[in-house]
Amino acid sequence: MAAQAEKSRAHRPEFRNIHISQIVAYRLPAAGIVSILHRVSGALMFLLLPFIIWMFDTSVTSEISYGSFTSVFSAGAGFVPGWFFKLVALALIWAYLHHFIAGMRHLWMDATHAVTGSFGRSSAVFTLVASVLLTLALGWRLFF
Repeated sequence: MAAQAEKSRAHRPEFRNIHISQIVAYRLPAAGIVSILHRVSGALMFLLLPFIIWMFDTSVTSEISYGSFTSVFSAGAGFVPGWFFKLVALALIWAYLHHFIAGMRHLWMDATHAVTGSFGRSSAVFTLVASVLLTLALGWRLFF
């Protein structure tokens, strides 16, 4: 009996936690990347909320404030150059698009119970590609 237990224990795979030095070599699946980026985009939108409120407030208050709002993106404000504000707006655009598309992916999976591995993989790749392509398209409009 003890020999049987020893024999079965020898063939079982051993799973260990990943050490911090192995993180760069660990290959995360696309669904895992989407999950992490979904959280990052939500946190980014939350942290940029004062910038969003400032943009909304200055763009709708009056024509003069709208002019100052648009001049910030070209001339800058104080010591901060205009390209930095455009970069922050681009990060906000990516965060919103990625968070929205990933949220729709989760809603679709919840509503249809489509939780197969192949659908998870393909929808994760679609989420990554669509959010990057839409961000590039809107970023092109923002910078040029």
